[in-house]
Amino acid sequence: MTDLEFMDRAEQLLLAVEQGCDRINEVSDADLDSQRSGGMITISFRNRSQIVINLQKPLHEVWMAAQSGGYHYRFDGACWMGSKGEGEFFAALSRDASRQAGQPLQFAA
Repeated sequence: MTDLEFMDRAEQLLLAVEQGCDRINEVSDADLDSQRSGGMITISFRNRSQIVINLQKPLHEVWMAAQSGGYHYRFDGACWMGSKGEGEFFAALSRDASRQAGQPLQFAA
């Protein structure tokens, strides 16, 4: 994957996360606060916990830090998969965001 291809795919991922936060806020009382700064999104929850999603351009990876730990994702041609078997990015984000919000939340590509 070239740098331009990575940035295109990664920007799509970040936009999907932002839109997911907006959608969740419209249909639930989760009250997520998402802040984007360049290649990083911070999602803050009512309990003051956070999930941080950050682009690692030189490695062509997306990193996610949540209460459960830190994870690295690479695009496999179809989706963003964990580099150490953590599964697909949006499934992991949904799982961790649900835990931190204390209610079921669903993110999707």
